[in-house]
Amino acid sequence: MSVPDTVLRLDTPEYMQDPHALHAELRRAAPVREAIFPRGFKGWLVTAYDDAKVALTDPRISKAVAGFAPVMDRHRLTDATPLPFRLELATHMLNSDPPDHTRLRKLVTKAFTSRVVGRLRDRVEGIADGLLDAMAGRDTVDLLDEYAFPLPITVISELLGVPEADRDDFRSWTSTMITTGPREVTTAAGDAMGRYLAELIEHKRREPAEDLLSDLVGAHDDGDRLSSAELVSMAMLLLIAGHETTVNLIGNGVLALLRNPEQLAALRADPALLPGAVEEFLRFEGPINIATMRYTTAPITLGGVEVPEGEFVLVSLVSANRDEAHTEQPDRLDITRAQSAHLAFGHGIHYCVGAPLARLEAATAIGRLLDRFPALSLAADPGELRWRDSTLVRGLETLPVKLT
Repeated sequence: MSVPDTVLRLDTPEYMQDPHALHAELRRAAPVREAIFPRGFKGWLVTAYDDAKVALTDPRISKAVAGFAPVMDRHRLTDATPLPFRLELATHMLNSDPPDHTRLRKLVTKAFTSRVVGRLRDRVEGIADGLLDAMAGRDTVDLLDEYAFPLPITVISELLGVPEADRDDFRSWTSTMITTGPREVTTAAGDAMGRYLAELIEHKRREPAEDLLSDLVGAHDDGDRLSSAELVSMAMLLLIAGHETTVNLIGNGVLALLRNPEQLAALRADPALLPGAVEEFLRFEGPINIATMRYTTAPITLGGVEVPEGEFVLVSLVSANRDEAHTEQPDRLDITRAQSAHLAFGHGIHYCVGAPLARLEAATAIGRLLDRFPALSLAADPGELRWRDSTLVRGLETLPVKLT
């Protein structure tokens, strides 16, 4: 595939299904390139590893939510739709700069340290085993529906204190919000999720429990409590990021193994390779393609290109992790690869706070799945599998597998 001379569009089905070929050519010819993204706005796509690290950390590139709308107004095309979310639902730590980011992140970091996550190991294993028990005796299942989704949504819901009966609603709302679709449908899903969380927060305020959401309601740092909007948007962020990343990490990792039988055999022969294998799954086909929106507050040079002030900058983590200048034979899955730093969880102050939990869940889920079903295989032609209609997440719509 060659880089088109005309305007580069990333809102096409071809790109959604296979971004890698275009990314490879962009890294070679135009690692920082203006493009049109879904919903019809212009921005600069960053595809090379070194440029991505700069874009993820340079203070001239902001994530403060208040600046999104003015930039969108300047760079939205005539047939574009407005922002597919309400700003009051996006006032969380992922959409903030210091000092707001510092204050917000401090309130949740303690819940996701490696030590705290380590205490969850038995519970994660128990959830995985229960789901595997339910799958046993069946010939074919959709691994996403039966396993990859319910495991992380159960964990994050229990952490936050979301009732079990409401968890399927979150899957529907989340899937709608991150998929490229009609704005009114996306906005309705966000509004429904926001209303539910506002009611749940009020319940936690009246009747606090032993869960993270109750802790956030009562949390304060030097007397500065989270506002109502910050509470709702923070809960929304934790619920969405707390399961979407892991769902796709598990699904993409299992698919990669089933498409590379020699790697699957190596992992079965030596389960001690599992932690390194998870890192390779993150690098090879990470769960996030293009990271969330950023914009320039001053001109900045990236990849030899000057990006003016007031422009969107969007970083492809999937592309950066396959940069030939950073990783040898990057399109080859190798679970024994000597690991170098990948960007699947981001970089800098916005590095994913839930990374330790995602790693634990993925290692547990994949390891126990392979132990339980030694004959696991794909139940569909790989070419028939469909990737989700999203430039944000890199994940399958379904993953049919044979268990016997």
